[in-house]
Amino acid sequence: MSLEERRALEALKEDTNTIEDCQEDFEDMSFGDIWNGTESLAISHAGGEFTDLAREVLGDFWKISNNRVQRVDKRTRRDRVLRRNNAFAEQMVVMTDAYLVWSLTKCEDAFRGFFERLEKEGLGSDSNCGQWSISVIDVFYAEKVSLRILSTDATISSALVRQGVMPCSPISPTVGITTEALDLYRVAHLRSPQLSIQAFVKTVCDLHGVAFHRHLSRQFSIAFDLYLQVRRSVAAMVAESLQRDSPDFRLKHACPACTYILMDEPKLTFSLLYAMDGNDSLKRVIRRSLDTDDSLGASSELPTGQQLTSNRYLSRTYVDQFARDSATADDEVIHAENLCEGRWKNMDDTKTKKAWGIYDETGIFVAVCRHGFTLLVADMIQSGELAKYPLAVVSKLLEVFGSNLGGGYDIGCQFRTTLDNSSIGPLARSLHHTCLVGAFHGHAHRRLCQLFSLTTYIKGLGLEDLEVCERTFSKSNSLASALRYASIFHRQQAIDTYFEHNDDFEVYANLSDFLYNNYRQALDILNDGSTTLPNLMRDLKVADETVFERWLEEEKVYLQGLTQEPADETLQMEYWKTLANLAASKEALDAAMTAFQDSSHLEGASYDGQVKNTRKAESARRHALEDYDRHLKLAQVLECKLEVEKRWVAEDAQWQKVGRLVANRKYQRALDRLEGLIVARIFELTKMNRAGTGYKLRKHIAKALQARSIAIRSALTTYNSIASSMYPARKTLKWEEVVEYAFLADFDLLRDTRADISQRPWASAAARRAMDLYFKMCRAREEIQHLNVEVRRLVTYIQDEDKYLRACEDQLKSVSPTLANQIAIHRNVRGRFNSRHLKRLYDISNLPGFSGTIAPGMSTNTGLGESSSTPNAQVPSQLLAGHPPFNDRRSAVVPDTPDDLDEEEQEEEVEEEASRSLQDVLRVADDFSRLELHDHADEE
Repeated sequence: MSLEERRALEALKEDTNTIEDCQEDFEDMSFGDIWNGTESLAISHAGGEFTDLAREVLGDFWKISNNRVQRVDKRTRRDRVLRRNNAFAEQMVVMTDAYLVWSLTKCEDAFRGFFERLEKEGLGSDSNCGQWSISVIDVFYAEKVSLRILSTDATISSALVRQGVMPCSPISPTVGITTEALDLYRVAHLRSPQLSIQAFVKTVCDLHGVAFHRHLSRQFSIAFDLYLQVRRSVAAMVAESLQRDSPDFRLKHACPACTYILMDEPKLTFSLLYAMDGNDSLKRVIRRSLDTDDSLGASSELPTGQQLTSNRYLSRTYVDQFARDSATADDEVIHAENLCEGRWKNMDDTKTKKAWGIYDETGIFVAVCRHGFTLLVADMIQSGELAKYPLAVVSKLLEVFGSNLGGGYDIGCQFRTTLDNSSIGPLARSLHHTCLVGAFHGHAHRRLCQLFSLTTYIKGLGLEDLEVCERTFSKSNSLASALRYASIFHRQQAIDTYFEHNDDFEVYANLSDFLYNNYRQALDILNDGSTTLPNLMRDLKVADETVFERWLEEEKVYLQGLTQEPADETLQMEYWKTLANLAASKEALDAAMTAFQDSSHLEGASYDGQVKNTRKAESARRHALEDYDRHLKLAQVLECKLEVEKRWVAEDAQWQKVGRLVANRKYQRALDRLEGLIVARIFELTKMNRAGTGYKLRKHIAKALQARSIAIRSALTTYNSIASSMYPARKTLKWEEVVEYAFLADFDLLRDTRADISQRPWASAAARRAMDLYFKMCRAREEIQHLNVEVRRLVTYIQDEDKYLRACEDQLKSVSPTLANQIAIHRNVRGRFNSRHLKRLYDISNLPGFSGTIAPGMSTNTGLGESSSTPNAQVPSQLLAGHPPFNDRRSAVVPDTPDDLDEEEQEEEVEEEASRSLQDVLRVADDFSRLELHDHADEE
């Protein structure tokens, strides 16, 4: 153990009140509950929560023991960053124009890199041409060169951008990064988000054969932020030129298969199917200053002046307006109507309101269409998955898309009640919004909930499982490690850029494959079912398929009878328990009376001793009498409610009836415990095999599963014992049956009711298989109807979009060649996949059983900017207005020195370094705790 680890361990042992003291600071959640094991620590896919939490709790210790972690708030640095970004922002218009010129020149000259073009062109002999000496860094080359400053250049920075170099300083840059190098990192990072700036810069240093320095990463980061800002400015100009700059245009056209509605197409049950869910992997640790007396410290976020403008993000203000709805909802109504409460953490308000104080954003809440295109994103702020986030999403989608929306949510059963009781409840009902539960998550819901919300039984839903959020998160989780210590702006920028790239280059690229695979799946289900279902019906002696619908309704009626006990039976059970308590209190009273009478005849005791014994006996007698009177009065009240005389208790038949009710309650509780353990087992197995789960976490889950299996065996033994003692005896279960349960709905059929359902046809395993196959075939037919509409929409969109963009490009070639070039680049983003789509759509048309058409139709949307409208490209107002005057404030913006940049980069790294070191210390402390527990066990 190192000296530093020993010091840390001693501090942990000596300061035993650290955790309790910090509970006051963490008002939202108690770390002590985690420490003593009474509360579980929610670990996201990314992990690292415990390290972050311990880092915050022991912040004072780190401030003392590790000098490098002391963070002094230097006002000069805060001002320097703000002035730098403001200076870049003032030049953004001229730098955007310069970037347009560079992009067009590169396209026309077809040069491969900066140094190739520099060697080809030279400085020229223009008398109006000035020179600027700067060190230019490319992927494979780095050289100090002299670049031309033309009389038409508004600023030095714009002159550098025009020649393909992004400056690292706004006024007098001495270092610049080539646009090609920045674009290479942008694309590589989007394909592999784990690739950090520092890793890329170190790679470039290795290629150049030079040593890495921190300030190089900071310079690259400054240039990269500038490059992304220029790209956003260009994208805004392209959108304005195409007349697609309205606030909701992207959302209305997010998915061609969902939103590109055609004339004379069949009307679908759901105009848009989407899924929404929260993900707590993309957390962000709030930056705090450790140089204050407060253990948490004040926020030390730098005022960088950078703000993300995105039509994908819901603002905090928009989301917070629904906080009042979720807070004032009728909790009693929600709890009464919620059949699945207790199975989901995000159904528990006491848990969703909690959040560790070390995080500002605790994750994201997203809505995704059924094909995988991202519709909306919202940050979860210092809380769990509160109801305000899905309410905000539904409100926005209803505002944009209107009626007949179907939304999948893992707790859709509870959210339906929350939505009905919210301020947008009347709007949602009038627009026929439907709350659904995804297929995978639905298996952990009560069977009655499944019958109303599960995708298998919803007419018009097709084969959609509404679990697309899980597939989206499996890819976006790779962002987590890079965002944990990012700034607010950089975190949102990374998330927004990632989802934009994912929509264009992943989801859209695979759209035709999605349609093809779903079409084949639906046809295979119908082909297999057409041969299997008749055989099952013959075995069940069922002549008409409509009987399955009737069986489903009978099952609903049966399960609805299980939601609560009849009032008379509840009174009888309460009366029976009261009589039992009355008898016990009568015995206790008789015993107290006997003890009181004997206490006054004790021989050999002193007077004081007799007085003491008498008082003690009298006190016991008085308490026993009060207890007896209380139970007697309660029994009399219940007798009045039951309208029976006391002799009712003496009737054996009634006693047996009440006894059976009590036994049935024990049976239900044993079944509930067994089912709950199976639910936990299924989700643990799913987590164990999830991509990206580390080896240590998988081993931890494996140990938990081993312990869980022991608990399941114990619960199974208890259940079978109670089931066999019931009259009549209930069905017992074998271990092999329990561990292979995939549909938790099977548990509901074991529940007792007043009617015997064991002989009902729909209660048998064969009948359930036939019902499942029947409803699956119904959904397959609906899926084919969906796909026939979506296939034609995609064909039409490809034709209309390509035609529209090419026409707009031709209109601008003579007016603004630079902008026309950007429209061509924009057209190629998705257009590169069109040939693949057309081939795949042709494959769909050749499938045996294809009933649609791949002939293009006509879109119903013909407004400005629509793909089917008449092209009318406009020159953006920014280009028409010319260049605004730029205030060259050289004295206000002091050039960044390598030491300044080193300081900035070091402060970014210090949090991660401290966390890694503290993790080692906590590991040692944990080893000591385990050793002490082991020694204590040996002593016992």
